Amino acid sequence: MSQPQPRIRFAEPDDDDALGSLDRATWSPLHAVTPPARQPYPPFFSDRFGPRDHIVAELDGTLVGYVRLGHPTGLPANAHVRQIQGLAVSDAARGRGVGRMLVRAAIGQARRQGARRITLRVLGHNTPARALYASEGFAVEGVLPEEFLLDGTYVDDVFMGRAL
Repeated sequence: MSQPQPRIRFAEPDDDDALGSLDRATWSPLHAVTPPARQPYPPFFSDRFGPRDHIVAELDGTLVGYVRLGHPTGLPANAHVRQIQGLAVSDAARGRGVGRMLVRAAIGQARRQGARRITLRVLGHNTPARALYASEGFAVEGVLPEEFLLDGTYVDDVFMGRAL
């Protein structure tokens, strides 16, 4: 018997609390360069990133993942590029292809927005994420060696990108 497939959709304003909870539950030094959030928790959506900047995965009415798609800069000369600026999948949904679906949805949305390229940054020690991105056509385009000091270890910041 096959498992139900996640529903992929844009986030809605009412998803703020669920996305904030998901973000806090999935926090890990494997992918985060900021410390874990502390109460009182800020809203998930902000002036910079609203619901339409997030594509979510929903299983049985529960949000199990999201990808944030934005502009890498506010410069007109860079307006043809989109950047994945966040990706999270709940522990319960891992191994079900949710991350891959979200990456593909972000690529599709970037194309619909007229982008020519899509980029992202990933920590060098995040092997599972790097493998996922590579399998979806992203290539390493640059590395900032030892850019972050996380839990006493220096970690590279890896830039990846692909043409659309």
